[in-house]
Amino acid sequence: MSKHVSRPLIASTVAAACTLALPALAQGRQLTLTTQLKNYGGDGAYLAVYLTDSKGAYVRTLWVAGGKAKYYKHLTDWNRLSGSDARRLAGVTGASVGAGRTFKVTADLADALIDAGYEIRIDAAAEDMRDSPSDVRMPLTSQSVGKSQTGKQYVQSLTYQLK
Repeated sequence: MSKHVSRPLIASTVAAACTLALPALAQGRQLTLTTQLKNYGGDGAYLAVYLTDSKGAYVRTLWVAGGKAKYYKHLTDWNRLSGSDARRLAGVTGASVGAGRTFKVTADLADALIDAGYEIRIDAAAEDMRDSPSDVRMPLTSQSVGKSQTGKQYVQSLTYQLK
């Protein structure tokens, strides 16, 4: 019996192993955030919904409500943390949110982010009103699912579900 193993056999073995392993690595969950704004009596709010890691470093933008980029500087924590990350806005922008309104954001997240020290943050700003960096901060944990977190100025409540 030869000790030499053919390259096609190695390649097919590696391909089979990857096919079995990759689904386990790619597993994730769908996160649905529901945010209720206070009836603060002003124009529509610009909101940045994003994730930070256990050290408070920017990880990913989940959604930005408000279509004019010139106002993003008022979403101060998000703007500072995300820096010049051009990918931060790819497919995650929409209209501003009116006072007293509710909006939902859905995103796919890797299972590894849950219960690992990550945090959901929302920065808020409204025209001619005070900016509210990190208006609401909520840990991304399985214990927080379905629970409500109150914001500082514009956000009445933030809740989320995982599927």
